[in-house]
Amino acid sequence: MQNINVKIKKLCESAIVPAYQTPGSAAVDMCACVDEPVVIYPGQTALIPTGIAIECEVGTVALLFPRSGLATKSGIGLANSVGVIDSDYRGEVKVALVNNGQRSFTVHDGDRIAQMGFFPVYMANLTVVDSLSDTERGDGGFGHTGGVGYTEL
Repeated sequence: MQNINVKIKKLCESAIVPAYQTPGSAAVDMCACVDEPVVIYPGQTALIPTGIAIECEVGTVALLFPRSGLATKSGIGLANSVGVIDSDYRGEVKVALVNNGQRSFTVHDGDRIAQMGFFPVYMANLTVVDSLSDTERGDGGFGHTGGVGYTEL
């Protein structure tokens, strides 16, 4: 395990500073910072403020993930699957929640709505080439080892 320094700026007094819930947690819980409850109807997306801004070390990224309990119990996930907070972003961290469930879901101030983990970043040297090396798999893509079929467009 490696530690990094992350600065947290509270943008409103009621904002809850992200925290690890157990010693073995891989990510901190992010909490809603809303003036009034926000109802997300099935199929809708809502951008939920957290009331905080962060500063990660250069060479790291903060990634937002759904909370498994919200996903399995209520169908609540992240609209963008994973939220990316670059090390040079200084604005408020907001969470794009989507309701994939069957009933409306209400977000209250202080609710834990997402998880945020911190990871190293590798900058790629991108090179355009005419060919790539051969492998046993080759260009076998979706479902190439069996499983559920799909319709190719």
